[in-house]
Amino acid sequence: MRTMELAAARRAAGLAVYDLSVGQPLTPAPASVLAAAHRALHSDRIGYTPALGLPQLREAICEHYRRTYGVDVASSQVALTTGSSGGFLLSFLAAFDAGDSVVVTRPGYPAYRNLLYSLGCQVVELPCAAEAGFQPTIEQLRALDPVPAGLVLASPANPTGTMLAADALREIAEWCEQAGVRLISDEIYHGITYGDPATTAWGLGRSAICVGSFSKYFSMTGWRLGWLLLPEELVDSVDRLAGNFALCPPTLSQHAALGAFDAYSELDDNVARYRANRDFMLGRLPHCGLDRLAPADGAFYIYADVSRWTADSLAFGARLLAETGVAVASGIDFDPVDGGRFIRMCFAGDAGEIATATSLLQEWLGRQPAIS
Repeated sequence: MRTMELAAARRAAGLAVYDLSVGQPLTPAPASVLAAAHRALHSDRIGYTPALGLPQLREAICEHYRRTYGVDVASSQVALTTGSSGGFLLSFLAAFDAGDSVVVTRPGYPAYRNLLYSLGCQVVELPCAAEAGFQPTIEQLRALDPVPAGLVLASPANPTGTMLAADALREIAEWCEQAGVRLISDEIYHGITYGDPATTAWGLGRSAICVGSFSKYFSMTGWRLGWLLLPEELVDSVDRLAGNFALCPPTLSQHAALGAFDAYSELDDNVARYRANRDFMLGRLPHCGLDRLAPADGAFYIYADVSRWTADSLAFGARLLAETGVAVASGIDFDPVDGGRFIRMCFAGDAGEIATATSLLQEWLGRQPAIS
C-alpha cells in the first residue's frame, strides 16, 4: 500500500510510473459480468441477500467445481463473502479460538498473520526454502511440536507463484485430517496456472475450508466478492458471523458474478496473456542480473532474489521507483525475516509497459554496486 501511495504521488506530479507492484489484473470484468450487473440495476432492488449469499450464485459455484475439478459440492456448504479477505476473517473466527496456534508459511500473504494476530491467535511462521518452491514440506509439518490448531496454505501462492504438486497437497491434507489440524486452503489464484492445473483441497476431503475469489481469474478485484467451501459443522457459525459483520456480501456484485461463469473463454484468453508476460519476464530478468527466481507455476508474480544488491528491499524499491518510475513490492511485506532480500513483480499488466519496466530495471541495476 505504501508503494501504491508513492506511485500515485509520482503520477500526480506528472512523472511516468511502470507499476509491477499491485497484484491485480489489468483487464476489466468480463463482458458477461458487466451485462449481468446492468440487468440487475434495472430489474432488482439491490437490497439485502441472505447472509451466505444468493442461492442461485451458490449453486453456480457448485457447478463451477463440477466443471473445473470434477468435485461435487453442496450449495448449503457454499458461503459468499465480501472478498476473499472477508472469507479469511470468517474462516479464522469460525475455526479458531483466541490462543490457538495457527501455522502460516513464510514467505506468504501478510493478511493471514495480521488477521490471526488481531484475533488473539498464536501465529507460527514456517520458513519455506527456495529449494522446496517456497512451499511447506510434510517433514516440516510432522516435526511441529505442539501440533497446531490450523494451517493456512496457498497454491498457487502469493508472492511466489509456486504450487504444490497434487500428491504433496494430498499428503498434507491427510496429515491435517489425522492430526486434527484445520486446513485453510487459499485457492484464490486457481484458474491462473501455466503447467498442471491446481488441485482443490475439497477434492481430498471435507474437513478443510477452501477460500475462493472472483478477484483474480475472474478479473473482478474491486467488486469485493469471494466464497468459502465449509465443512458442515462450521456453516452455522459462519452464517451467524457473516450476518453480524456485513449482513450480506455486496448484492450488485453477487448478481454480476452470475455472469462470470459464462466467460471462461474470455478469462482463459487473459491467462494466455499472463503466460506470455511471464515467459517474457522469466527470459529477460536473468539478463538484468536477476537469475534467482521462483518458478511462477501460477498466479501472476515473479519473486526475485535481490540480495546481490541489498538486504533492505523496501528502501531498494523506493529508490528504484524514485529514479526510474518502476514500482515493485518489497519482500518484507511477505517475509518479515528474510524478505529484505526479495522483491515481487506482477506480470498481469500491459506487455509493453512490462517490457519498458524491465529495460529500465536492467539499466538501473547495472549502475548499482553489488554487495554480494
